[in-house]
Amino acid sequence: MTGNIPTIMRVVEAAGFGLDMLRVVDRPVPQPRRGEILVRLAAATLNYRDLAILKGTYKPGLKFERAFIPASDACGTVVALGPDVTRFVVGDRIIPVFTQGWISGLPTPEMRNGRQLGLPLDGVLREYITILAEDAVHAPLTLTDIEAATLPIAALTAWTTLQEGRVKSGAWVLAMGTGGVALFALQFAKLAGAQVAVISSNDEKLARVRELGADATINYRQNPDWAPLVRKATGGRGVDIVVETAGTLSRSLSAAAFGGFVGVIGFTAGHAAEFDLRQLIGPLVRVQGIATGSRSSFEGMNRAIALHGLKPVIDQVFPLDRVPDALAPDRRRM
Repeated sequence: MTGNIPTIMRVVEAAGFGLDMLRVVDRPVPQPRRGEILVRLAAATLNYRDLAILKGTYKPGLKFERAFIPASDACGTVVALGPDVTRFVVGDRIIPVFTQGWISGLPTPEMRNGRQLGLPLDGVLREYITILAEDAVHAPLTLTDIEAATLPIAALTAWTTLQEGRVKSGAWVLAMGTGGVALFALQFAKLAGAQVAVISSNDEKLARVRELGADATINYRQNPDWAPLVRKATGGRGVDIVVETAGTLSRSLSAAAFGGFVGVIGFTAGHAAEFDLRQLIGPLVRVQGIATGSRSSFEGMNRAIALHGLKPVIDQVFPLDRVPDALAPDRRRM
């Protein structure tokens, strides 16, 4: 173990639903057990999942039996090793994998239900964390700690969606909104030589994504029936891949090309979706649920990020004691 490791660390706990239930407390710094690494966390990032958990909308019937540590995405430096660790050395910068234990292929139901950071496992809003060495990846050398902390959910989910959709040069990709997943989908799609359409309710944000390379933009608040406009932007054929983060499945299917792919990721517009089965059967559209990705996929994505010099889009940075402000849009600039 390296020197200067304290015995007490600061931790953000959630004692129940609501941002007002978050509090900063002291806890002992954990010691790495066999196969584990102790990591001094330098940066963490927040996802829609974190807010949904704290609002009580993530899973019906979810109950807090104890105070837990929220959030899943972070980057830090290895400061101590447990016995039998060979994947990392002290001083390595690492990123924890969101679904612990998912090395390759498909995860097991047990991993999906019980091995995710930020709930049910304690998350990363703390100064130190111990994790199994096999459940972490090296941070890309081209990224800062803050940039690397954006990767576990937002980047890997976008990467997996495009890989499952078989993205290629000349394809059209539809990204919904300007959140983390959508922005990474835009960036990864452009790296692959694809064209990208983005829908958003904010003209200023649409102008920003055009600067990032978006080929077509549509304000869905001004155009609630946006699918025909997406098809028009693609020359009438529709998009090959939909990065479906909202839960607007019927419109996504209408925007999809013959033989297209819809990767269902999120539910910002609600948990229920109605559509005409003929939207699937006639154009042979493939619909698939997406759940981030495995450690091996994470490592492949990181190689691509480093090779192409991709830089995540960072909006604002907050200290640990301002987590509620970071989660609440109306409080962020206060």
